[in-house]
Amino acid sequence: MINNALDRLYSTTANIPKNKVGLLLGTSKYLIDGRINLYYKFRLDAAVELYQAKKIDFIVVSGDNGSKSYDEPTTFKEDLIKAGIPEHRIYLDYAGFRTLDSIVRIKEIFKQSSITIISQKFHNERALYLADNYNIEAVGFNARGISGGYAFKVTIREYLARVKLFIDIFFNTQPKFLGKPVVIP
Repeated sequence: MINNALDRLYSTTANIPKNKVGLLLGTSKYLIDGRINLYYKFRLDAAVELYQAKKIDFIVVSGDNGSKSYDEPTTFKEDLIKAGIPEHRIYLDYAGFRTLDSIVRIKEIFKQSSITIISQKFHNERALYLADNYNIEAVGFNARGISGGYAFKVTIREYLARVKLFIDIFFNTQPKFLGKPVVIP
C-alpha cells in the first residue's frame, strides 16, 4: 500500500497535477474533550491551499452524516466558506461513512474518474489503493500529520482499517448508500 502510493503523494502544491475535483475525506471537528481535532484543521487547511493554488476547481466533502446531531460535510463546508472558498465550488457527500464509501461514491455518484484525495499521508495511502481498485486515477495531497498520544491511537486504527480494506476488496463490499448522480460542471 505504501509503495503503491509513493509517486502519487504530494505535500506541497508546487508539483501536484491539477484535477477538477478534490475529495476531502471527513473527520469530526472536535475531539471528545471539546478541543479542535487537528486532523480536521489540517485537512481543511490543505483543501484551501490546493484551491487557492488553482490545483483543484471543486471540493467534494465526503463524510459521515449518520444522525441529525452529527454532520461532518456541512461542518467542513461552513469552514471552507469562512476560509474563502465559494459555496458553489463545494459539493457535499453525506454518505461517506468510511473511505470505501467515499471512493466508490466519487465515481458512481459524482461521476469523477480523476481526483485529488485530501487527507493525512497514512489515510491517502489507503484511499489511493482503493481508488486503484475502482479504476479512478488519483493523487493524494497530504495534510499536515500529527504526533503524540492521539496519533498513536489513530495509527492503531489505521492498521486495522488496512486489514479491513483487503477484506472489503476480496468480498467486493459496496457502499452503504448510492443514490442519484450529482453533476459537477
